[in-house]
This record gives sequence, structure tokens and C-alpha cells, in this order.
Amino acid sequence: MSKQTGRRRRHLAGLTAWDRCAVMGVVNVTPDSFSDGGRFFDTTAAIKHGLDLVAQGADLVDVGGESTRPGATRVDEDEELRRVVPVVRGLASEGVTVSVDTMRASVAGQALAAGATLVNDVSGGLADPRMIPVVADTGAPFVVMHWRGLLKDGNVKGTYADVVTEVVDELHARVDAVLDGGIAPDRVIVDPGLGFSKDAEHDLVLLAHLDRLLTLGHPLLVAASRKRFLGRVLAGPDAAPPPARERDAATAAVSALAAQAGAWAVRVHEVRATADAVRVARAVEGAR
Repeated sequence: MSKQTGRRRRHLAGLTAWDRCAVMGVVNVTPDSFSDGGRFFDTTAAIKHGLDLVAQGADLVDVGGESTRPGATRVDEDEELRRVVPVVRGLASEGVTVSVDTMRASVAGQALAAGATLVNDVSGGLADPRMIPVVADTGAPFVVMHWRGLLKDGNVKGTYADVVTEVVDELHARVDAVLDGGIAPDRVIVDPGLGFSKDAEHDLVLLAHLDRLLTLGHPLLVAASRKRFLGRVLAGPDAAPPPARERDAATAAVSALAAQAGAWAVRVHEVRATADAVRVARAVEGAR
């Protein structure tokens, strides 16, 4: 690894220190995911899928029981717990490094007790005021994503004069709040929130300026997998975007770019191509 990139890809306390960008595989235990349409809604199927992702090269697996796509309605707490906790327990029992994707403190707490090691909250602790104290008490690493609210009514508050500056500033403020809440600085991850309150142009500009996000001083998670902006890029100005599951090659391209820029991890649905992409990026770094 080059000295420059080695400085940028920061170590995260509480997790393995990979010598390259890590690959976070996605397990959606939901009936309405935009990307896989409920294919892994059953607990047994979800656990098997998580193990398959590890076999394909995932370093950790992110388990979520609530869709955050635009227009999605929230599931109740008991249902989210029913979906998530058995899958987390099953994967952790097999030695998988598990992240829990939730906006609820109760789900985060029970998932951590079941063996999860990381909390990935797309609201950065804003959706549930109990989240930060729960995570701080456990000492788990915590993902702080750029978030402007639930996407019940589409792309809420997606207006920017300078998207990079505003996302960096808003993330900085949120990270400060998380640190003030007791989460250790070396356990905070930042995520620009691609697709959340952003259109395709915003997402592309953020990807072009990942170096600005790294100035926040925390490991960077990039979650571009199968998102709408990739569909827009692939379709061009006049054609209909391809379905989500036909965006995996484009996702792998973003993974290589993110790895080259110094991202700590990329979050993806289809692991094999991205696992190859980040290893190629690492080999190129090593050849400099």
C-alpha cells in the first residue's frame, strides 16, 4: 500500500484491520427491498445468503430488517426485531463479522447482544435519541450517514448549493454530536448517504470528491450498490434505467474507485465482482 493511501484508510477500533478496502455484503431481511425484492425474507434463507456472501469474498455482512427506499413505510419494532436478531445470531455463531442496519436503539442493542459488532444507522442516531447512548455503552463502532430525514415522500430536502461542502459540514456536525454522546473517535465511520436526499448529479459529485469526506478524519463507508444514480448513468439521457440487479458491474466500478480513493469499506449486494475490484485496486496501490 502506498504511504499516502495508507494514511487515508484509517484503522477502526474493534474490527479487523484489513490491508485494503473492506467489502460489506448486504442481507436484506425485508419483503420490499428495492434491490432483491424479498428473496431473503425467511430467516434460514437470509443466514444462508450471508454465508454465501462471505464465501464470495465479503469481509463483513450488514443485516437489515427495514427498507429505507424512497416511499417505504416503517415496520414496527417487534417485527424488525423478529426479522433481524435471529439472522444476526445465526451468522455470528458461524464466525461472521456482522453489522446491523437499523435506526432503532432496541434493535441495535439486541443485535449487539446476539453477536453483531457494528451498528450501521442511516440516520446517524437522529431517528432514535436512545441510539447513541446504547452504542456508547457497548463500545461498538458506529456508522454516521448523511441524512436529512425519512424518505416517506420521495427525495426529501434534496436541494444543495454546494453538495460536497454541505454534506461534509452536516456530517461534521453530526459526528461532533455522536462524540459528545460518548462514542469514541476511533469507533466512528462516516457515510455520504448516496441516494438519500440526493439526485444522480449529487451522488456523482460526492463520489468525485471522496477526498473531502476523508478530511473528516474517520473511516469512510461508500454504499452505492445498485442505486438509482447508477441506473441513470447506464441508461443515458433518454432510455429507461436498467433494473437494480443489472447494475452490479457499475457497482463494482464504483467499488474500485472508492477503494482507490481510500474508502474503509464498500457496501454491496453482489460481492464477488466487488471483492475482485478492491483487490485489484490494492494491487495497483502496491505497485506505486
